[in-house]
Amino acid sequence: MVMDMNSQGNRSADPHSLPMVLRELNHKFAGKYVQQTTADDIPTIWVGRDIVVNVLMFLRTLPKPYVMLLDLSAIDERLRQHRQGLPDSDFTVFYHLMSLERNSDIRVKVALKEGDLNTPTATKIWPNANWYEREVWDMFGIVFDGHPHLTRILLPKYWEGHPLRKEYHARATEFTPYFLNAAKQQFEQENLRFVPEEWGMKRSGRDEDFMFLNLGPNHPSAHGAFRLVLQLDGEEVIDCIPDIGYHHRGAEKMAERQTWHSFIPYTDRIDYLGGVMNELPYVMSVEKLAGIKVPDRAQTIRIMMSEFFRITNNLLYFGTFIQDAGGMTPVFYMFTDRQKAYDVIEAVTGYRMHPAWFRIGGTAHDLPRGWHRLVREFLDWMPKRLDEYVKAAMKNSVLKARTQNVAQYDAKQALAWGVTGAGLRATGVEFDLRKARPYMGYENFDFEVPVFYNGDAYDRCLVKIEEIRQSLRIIRQCLDNMPEGPYKADHPLAVPPPKDRTLNDIETLINHFISVSWGPVMPAGESSMMVEATKGINSYYITSDKSTMSYRTRIRTPTFAHLQQMPSVINGSLVSDLIIYLASIDIVMADTDR
Repeated sequence: MVMDMNSQGNRSADPHSLPMVLRELNHKFAGKYVQQTTADDIPTIWVGRDIVVNVLMFLRTLPKPYVMLLDLSAIDERLRQHRQGLPDSDFTVFYHLMSLERNSDIRVKVALKEGDLNTPTATKIWPNANWYEREVWDMFGIVFDGHPHLTRILLPKYWEGHPLRKEYHARATEFTPYFLNAAKQQFEQENLRFVPEEWGMKRSGRDEDFMFLNLGPNHPSAHGAFRLVLQLDGEEVIDCIPDIGYHHRGAEKMAERQTWHSFIPYTDRIDYLGGVMNELPYVMSVEKLAGIKVPDRAQTIRIMMSEFFRITNNLLYFGTFIQDAGGMTPVFYMFTDRQKAYDVIEAVTGYRMHPAWFRIGGTAHDLPRGWHRLVREFLDWMPKRLDEYVKAAMKNSVLKARTQNVAQYDAKQALAWGVTGAGLRATGVEFDLRKARPYMGYENFDFEVPVFYNGDAYDRCLVKIEEIRQSLRIIRQCLDNMPEGPYKADHPLAVPPPKDRTLNDIETLINHFISVSWGPVMPAGESSMMVEATKGINSYYITSDKSTMSYRTRIRTPTFAHLQQMPSVINGSLVSDLIIYLASIDIVMADTDR
């Protein structure tokens, strides 16, 4: 029997009111799963690990399949107090699946006991489960039986412990002082040595040795520190191993020791070119959990500033894309345009790259005087410049020859590897969360979703350029139709009340004091929110244990999935095409590593 679990315990669910996917599951797995109610209303079920692969395969092969594994991670449940009605679990593995045909998601959970942390791998169903399962092993110590290469992915292989377990320290002051003598340095260097056989690489002949090229670890300006180990036959890439983790800062662990408000600045450093776009899914997840309604003016301000950061991100992408293809001049022009956009961002938020300006319930401040003029000047400036760039660069025969039909993949491959954003829309899939699942008032805006069909490096860049045009359309509509009213919600769990009101009554004064000194206590429960960020789908899945801090914050970033796809696309190509492929992905390594 299907059971629905909420904070009051278990209750029988009306089968006719169930989402379609749960009715389909009930036909095949009746009595073998339980349903959980979450604040985000995503159908969430718990299944035993003995049938989890069967359930996942069933969902993957439905007539309208859950074709994409959007996310896979875990939760250490051992210290969680408010989990009434949930199955007994020390550690929980969860799978977030997405169906584009249904335009809906489902979350599948598996409960594990501390002494028996094993569950089957899902890599035979979705190839992108590979890195996600390695991350869960790295951070939690959960073993995925049948995984082709279950090793650490973000931490060095000599690392001790699993950082997202609750017993693992959360602050640097709780660790013993770091030291590095000659013996330890030699040990660490030896463990960083790349061993080809460990990765299944084979010599091309009995009398031939491996030929390798280490691309990195380097920091080519905006991309970040990243290493690619290439096995070559001449200039042809036989195999490649992406090596990530050089930017890993433990942002998900930091969320467990920061108040709901004080974690906002940390989000800016995930995709450090996305600015407030990082803050958006986090604050919206908290707002959904707490039931906070954001005023229309705050929503529109958020949209406007998010689109400004989409423009600054895509301008940098466009300039570095051309630079990686051999053209030096355009990147300087595009940096000039980015500065004009940052002038507007700084005037509104007070900062440029990392504003930390969105707040739970609204924004930190209202729009300043004169914002109309600044925004209008930028809107008048940018379209003509963009036309010049397209004419000078994208119609250049050399650029076309270097990027067209290079690093191609189709829609089926993109969905299998969890590709979102421009990489997916360049394969002909018209999926943009702002249109498919409008949030924050995007349904009130007139804009188009750019789609191209070749799935190559050139088309990925074209999508990014057209995104800039559509962002300009959206910003102009914000300028012409900015609502009146408050810029933050009048809610006790949102931003503190205005200072003048704290002097009128003791309750408001107490609320202000607690909000500032301790931070709000959010209701117990789970909530997630995903947005169409600068590089694809970015989501925050938060678990609250009725505290001033998050119990667990899962950050799903797009480039983690995009880099994992690299070997399947580039193997068999030339090294020069690999550089173009990297340029077309839109990489920021902090977004991958978190």
